[in-house]
Amino acid sequence: MTTRLFLTLLLAATPLAVSAQVAEAQTRLKSAVNEVLAVADRTANRNALAENVRPVLLKHVSFETMTKRAVGPGWRQFTPAQQKQATQLFSTLIIRTYSNKFTPGEHPVITYQTAVTPAAGRVDVPTSMVYKGSHYSVTYRMEQIGGWRISDVVIEGVSLIANYRSQLDAQFKKGGANAVLSSLTQSVSRPQ
Repeated sequence: MTTRLFLTLLLAATPLAVSAQVAEAQTRLKSAVNEVLAVADRTANRNALAENVRPVLLKHVSFETMTKRAVGPGWRQFTPAQQKQATQLFSTLIIRTYSNKFTPGEHPVITYQTAVTPAAGRVDVPTSMVYKGSHYSVTYRMEQIGGWRISDVVIEGVSLIANYRSQLDAQFKKGGANAVLSSLTQSVSRPQ
């Protein structure tokens, strides 16, 4: 086989591979959303929702990636134990915060739009969501992290990671890893 023929075949196959990645990422996201909604349907009250959806979200969301990016460059100065603690606290905060925004038994109407691949190993899945009469634009950023997992959520143009990064980076600059952990601990310990 000549080099030219090989390159032609490779270039022809690339769109198919990208298309397969997009389909796989979208399927994984839809599965995650359906699992969360099924758990929400079985949950009697809002207080139990965060704890009940936690195992599902831990399976579909890369909280370690989210925490690392939310902390920013200072993450490299955390010890492995501090990284683990920060990830646990951050995941608890995110799950609790967003679970409190939903009422068990009330489903959002979600329309999945055409996904895009901004980089290799990443797929952005934009959605349009209607919940309790309000419309929201939500983009799920999916990455190949041990399979397709959610690595960020952009709600109405605001990245979850960027939002927390402005807060956590400021804490890190004030007092290093311990200040970030203290801030996360305080946020998690506040009553819901």
